[in-house]
Amino acid sequence: MSAKIKVDHVSKIFGPRPKSIIPKIKSGMSKGEILTETGHTVGVYDASMEIEQGEIFVIMGLSGSGKSTLIRCFNLLNKPTDGSIFIDGEDIVQYNNAQLKQVRQEKVAMVFQHFGLFNHRTIMANVEYGLEIRNISKEGRREIAQKNIDIVGLKGYEDKYPDELSGGMQQRVGLARALANDPDILLMDEPFSALDPLIRREMQLELLDIQERLQKTIIFITHDVNEAFKLGDRVAVMKDGKVNQIGTPEAIIEKPANDYISEFIKDIDRSKVFQAENIMIKPNAHVSMKDGLNVARKEMEENGISSVFVVDRSRHVKGIVTIDDAIKGLKKQKSLADMMRTDITIVQQDEYVNDLIAKALESSFPLAVVNEEEKLAGFILRVHVLSGLATEDVEESNEYHV
Repeated sequence: MSAKIKVDHVSKIFGPRPKSIIPKIKSGMSKGEILTETGHTVGVYDASMEIEQGEIFVIMGLSGSGKSTLIRCFNLLNKPTDGSIFIDGEDIVQYNNAQLKQVRQEKVAMVFQHFGLFNHRTIMANVEYGLEIRNISKEGRREIAQKNIDIVGLKGYEDKYPDELSGGMQQRVGLARALANDPDILLMDEPFSALDPLIRREMQLELLDIQERLQKTIIFITHDVNEAFKLGDRVAVMKDGKVNQIGTPEAIIEKPANDYISEFIKDIDRSKVFQAENIMIKPNAHVSMKDGLNVARKEMEENGISSVFVVDRSRHVKGIVTIDDAIKGLKKQKSLADMMRTDITIVQQDEYVNDLIAKALESSFPLAVVNEEEKLAGFILRVHVLSGLATEDVEESNEYHV
């Protein structure tokens, strides 16, 4: 991936003489002290980050952390007091009004928390609005709007009005309107925070599905750590106008930069962050379909395990054989294929642990984890799914029992 957006030492100060405040912050004055002494509000101070093409980059923080102030700098709704914002290598802070208008119409779109829909316009007319401003023909904008209404799952609601739709459906309209201009960059300022929990989860999944198809660069704002870690390829954590840490959800959980972040993430639902590949054990042993029960028994005895997966020449999982079945089969002169169990559960390495719980409970054997090529990549014990995701225990474990 390449950097789509580069934020370079950006600060945003609100007040009559904002530039005069920068030296005071550099000297060590706090946000509260500056407000008390000068009447200026520090929205963002010295924020730097690079956002890659096609990633969902989440900016997370509590109320007053500066996250919403920062996202409004990406389209210059808030013009930075200091610093630069590069999009495709060009500093948009230096743009004139005509250049900025073009960026807002064609390159950057925004989805707001409270939808921002026109109640007197139909859903179709709401989605068409940005295209209408750009003087796209009626036929052209109708075709584009319909395509994006279909994308967000609102086909059949074109002639309805916003007040006839649920909150989640209204937010879909806002998303369709933003997508209609086919922007490279999508800014989403707490778009789901006003929704009921169930609808919120549905919209999170809908966004991930849309992103998989369209591959936009998305900057997403939230105060909800579970939402941040579910959606974000990478996450920036803000406090008092400053960026405290940037990293993948796994990296932030494993190595929080300070006590504030440790406290912030302590209640995170790790089952919705970690994937199968994060808790699986790489197989020390497996046997091929061409091997016999003697080979299978030897593999289990040498590795101190009570069952072993059976794979074909391409390492695709075919089944599992237990030590008890191997011994019984040898006594009866049976083949490996005769004694192999096929009632196993195969999961993808990018499946979330939350989705593995039911599978682990229902399976009589360890879960077989496969990669994108459907080859055996590892296995997961039931105890590891249910034991609070103690990753150190997973890494240290080198045996399993059926």
